[in-house]
Amino acid sequence: MERLVEIEKFDGEEIAENSLRPSAWSEYIGQEQIKKNLGVFIEASKKRGEALDHVLFYGPPGLGKTTLALIIANEMQANIKVTAAPMIEKSGDLAAILTNLQEGDILFIDEIHRLSPAVEEILYSSMEDFRIDIIIGSGPAAQTVKIDLPRFTLVGATTRAGMLSNPLRDRFGMNFRMQFYSPEELAKIISQASGKLNKNIAHEACLEIAKRSRGTPRIALRLLRRVRDFADVANESSIMHARTQYALDELGINAHGFDTMDIRLLHILAGANGRAIGLSTIAAALSEDEGTVEDVLEPYLIANGYLERTAKGRKATDATYQALNITPPKSDNGALF
Repeated sequence: MERLVEIEKFDGEEIAENSLRPSAWSEYIGQEQIKKNLGVFIEASKKRGEALDHVLFYGPPGLGKTTLALIIANEMQANIKVTAAPMIEKSGDLAAILTNLQEGDILFIDEIHRLSPAVEEILYSSMEDFRIDIIIGSGPAAQTVKIDLPRFTLVGATTRAGMLSNPLRDRFGMNFRMQFYSPEELAKIISQASGKLNKNIAHEACLEIAKRSRGTPRIALRLLRRVRDFADVANESSIMHARTQYALDELGINAHGFDTMDIRLLHILAGANGRAIGLSTIAAALSEDEGTVEDVLEPYLIANGYLERTAKGRKATDATYQALNITPPKSDNGALF
């Protein structure tokens, strides 16, 4: 079963997300420093009549990297080609995409860290020199043909910046780290999206959804759609606070944004009485693989101080015990862990 607080996109969710995406800076909420800097760079590029320098966005999924790429294209009044690294299997696939770009176009590659080395090699020269070398034929008769490319802007997005090769990372003129959103920012996003869904929503209901959305717009919009279902079934023209609380409780999302898996993980940590637990032990206890624990369950808990990674393993924090309403264990000298 898919978790409602899963930060990755569900199958078939893209259409619903696209209908709620902001299309201009005035609609985009949050990431203020990124917006401010990008606004300057875009305006400068337009004044010079040049293509924008290559841009890299990195950070957890669901924070608006694709949306920012689309807004950049809108602000630059440029066409945008959207693709994902796993879809570019061979160097020829990338060459086909690049040779079809027009002057000033934007190429957005999601999960760019998953490009194969052979594809990356072609990307280097295309980003730096706006040229690609294609080998025609094979053996002694093989010839290298140089093809000039129009000046384009590559916008890359990745959730694993550490997996990017240094040569690729260095070719991006701008690097931006996406931050988690505050409840107030998420509440504004929810209110704006509710208007696009033609459903009124109380401010308190927006804040309630926001508090349980783990700082991530994708989760906030997903929860909004589910809460709207509860309100529609109850024949309520507006989404009110009481209905929102009831719906989210029924969906198994508590006041901290934890679902059943999160709570199980935190109870395992709290039950260790201040000792660190290895990743493999946690994965076995949850009946999950280590990659799922590390990439799906832990990021939000670590970012918000509910889990600490140490050399010996994972440990509960004071915030863990507070969230579970459990008294922290005492160390041998009587101090609280």
